[in-house]
Amino acid sequence: MRFIYVLLLLVIFSCSPNNKSETPSFNNLMDESPSITGKPEYLNSPFVTAGDRVYVVGHQDGSFPELGWHIKDEMGGIWNHPIKLMDGFEVALEWGEEAIVLNNAESFTNYPMAGKHSFSIEEKGLAIDHWQFVPDHKQGILIQFIIENKSNQEQSFNFQFTGSSDLRPTWLGERTNMVDDKDTAEFDSSIDGWIVKDGSNPWFTVFTSDEKSTAHQSEEYKYSGKGVANSITQEIKLVGKSTAIINYFVAGSYTSKEDALNTLQDLKSNAHQYFSAKKERYAQLANQSKLTIPDKKLQKAFEWLKYNADWMIQTVPEIGTGITAGIPDYPWWFGVDSEYALKGYMAVGQHDIVYKTISLLDSLSEVTNGNGRIIHETSTNGAVFNPGNINETPQFASLIWEVYQWNGDKEFLKKYFPTIKKGLSWLMEENDENKNLFPDGFGMMEIHGMDAEMIDVAVYTQKAFADAAQIAIVLGEQAVADEYSTTAANLKSKINDEFWSDEFNSYADFIGSDEQALKLIDDAIIRADTLKKPWAVEELKQTKAFIKANPSKELRPFVLHHNWVVNTPMEMGIADSAKAIKALNTAEQFVNPFGVFVTGIDRDESAGTDDGSFKGSKIFSYTGAVMTLPTSVQAVGENNYGHPDKALNYLERMTRSFSYAHPGSMYEVSPDYGMLVQAWNIYGFAVPIVKQFFGINPDVANKTIVIAPQMPTSWDKASLENVIVGANEVSVFYEMSQGKLILKVNQTNPDYKLKIQLPKRGFDLVKSSIEPLPNSNKYQFETNDKLVEIDLNVKN
Repeated sequence: MRFIYVLLLLVIFSCSPNNKSETPSFNNLMDESPSITGKPEYLNSPFVTAGDRVYVVGHQDGSFPELGWHIKDEMGGIWNHPIKLMDGFEVALEWGEEAIVLNNAESFTNYPMAGKHSFSIEEKGLAIDHWQFVPDHKQGILIQFIIENKSNQEQSFNFQFTGSSDLRPTWLGERTNMVDDKDTAEFDSSIDGWIVKDGSNPWFTVFTSDEKSTAHQSEEYKYSGKGVANSITQEIKLVGKSTAIINYFVAGSYTSKEDALNTLQDLKSNAHQYFSAKKERYAQLANQSKLTIPDKKLQKAFEWLKYNADWMIQTVPEIGTGITAGIPDYPWWFGVDSEYALKGYMAVGQHDIVYKTISLLDSLSEVTNGNGRIIHETSTNGAVFNPGNINETPQFASLIWEVYQWNGDKEFLKKYFPTIKKGLSWLMEENDENKNLFPDGFGMMEIHGMDAEMIDVAVYTQKAFADAAQIAIVLGEQAVADEYSTTAANLKSKINDEFWSDEFNSYADFIGSDEQALKLIDDAIIRADTLKKPWAVEELKQTKAFIKANPSKELRPFVLHHNWVVNTPMEMGIADSAKAIKALNTAEQFVNPFGVFVTGIDRDESAGTDDGSFKGSKIFSYTGAVMTLPTSVQAVGENNYGHPDKALNYLERMTRSFSYAHPGSMYEVSPDYGMLVQAWNIYGFAVPIVKQFFGINPDVANKTIVIAPQMPTSWDKASLENVIVGANEVSVFYEMSQGKLILKVNQTNPDYKLKIQLPKRGFDLVKSSIEPLPNSNKYQFETNDKLVEIDLNVKN
């Protein structure tokens, strides 16, 4: 009889209409999916699970502390831009007066599309997995708890879910009349859940469960802000050695109650389908530009950066869709961050979001500026904080030309060339006071006072005119092309002549006046002294003494901070070769095990060693930071001058910070400071790997793809499969054995011409095996340190 009773309980529980089988166990759904478990020492640090409408940020231990600085203490929780839905949620298990809160997970495991916190309550014989999943294109989130009774005894307890709702606007909300008010809440029996509304706005959060509640009540609101806390309670009964699943659904809207309720019902009805669809989509992301190399950690980092790139997509239908910069404090749209990142997105096949982001930036810039100037930073409510730093306008031109190489779409060029032409006119007519071709103003280094003629602005301006000239040729505007080409040639010469410093074997930070330099030196000395960098203080004092002893009334170049932007001439490939080699060698002095210092005078004792870290200040600051973008620029630069092994070294440095703190991503500031996921990281991996190591350089307009591999020596066997190039996919298989190279290239569209450029390595014999070819299996070439170019037309 005992056996029959237990069996009956199991059948009743599993078939109960309140225990919805439509949403199976995420443990089963995610079986065999890629995952990374975080480090125990970083459980008290943030995680993110993201969709393109909603994302959630909390701590890996399952708690939701106040975090963030952009909107102080408000950047965590559940966001449905341009509003916040919740500060977070909390679950408690209750046995009468005894309660255990699930906020101290023993592990956090991240998946490309979901996150799992694992809890063990040994004294009760319970193991609980807490999952969160955000479906594509939905204003809501699904939270699942899988409760396992590991004991032989029947378990009965209350399971209380408390949602701390805070309907508040995003950053700069006041600029668009988004004024926060006190939230109110009511329990709605028709949904068996809570409906929360902002007091003065049509902003709503609704939440419920798929298990019928046994109680509900308002709770103490423990966060700063104008929110409310409310709970729903379910009774859980588990026989020995059994498992229960309970799902919670949170939905929101910044337009209406009906919209929020419709999303809630949609999630409850279709969560399983949405989960399966997103899982399949992420499998496709992994298969695009699929990398296989000897270094498995770098290989995994590359795969997960493709997932990270998808996490950065943010849609606000009334404004547009585009990649954001970083989570949790930069979850809105930027010009320059996108201009770096989108080059990487193209290389890994995520093309649709590239076009949407460019369209968004162009439209926001036109509304804000109307003169071709590209905006720098825009909140998700459409409020523009910074109408654009000087470098962003030329970088937009180069981004458009880069994308055109991959899509060959002449209409794409026609759409954006008017913006480019207006922008270049604005750049030179309104920002080059002395008409020496070097625009004045802030570039990437937003150091107070560094708004003179900056090296990165000059370099990106040169590249913009060179690329815009190519666009003009395609569009049949030869006079414009000639004008732009002349400007580009003059700028290249002037940069190499006027920005170069023989004394420092480096390009200068900026060209400016003695007065400006002396003021910046005084500020830099204080900075270096505060950071205890005596070598930098001494160097700066020597520079100051030289300026005073050799005054000049003319503008001249200065090397003061050793900022990373001095390496942009190599990144863009415009540095004279001899100078490039010297400058790249100089840059090696300003690295630590994780990469390149943002500001070289901040270099510390970790430079040149195998270990190091960054201790951020309590008030958010990049002082002393090593960041992925400077390191990425260095890797691209080394490859441009034929140094793949050195380029790989920089990728390996960045990879040291992969999963260092947040499993599955790398922080903006290495290894564990700032944004826990950053869009432009894909630039530093995809461009060096896809375009430089494997040498895939598309010219889709002419249905031509150049394959010019430049592989690191440690990668004796490597492949990159399913690289999307126009209406084609290309796969490259590389193997080096005993001085012999076997190169295989496959494509899916035989209409494309493949031009294979074999590396200048002086191998005894190079085997280029292009399969399948009719009536032939392979081609052999003697290289003798000569460049060999062949035209081939093949298909899978």
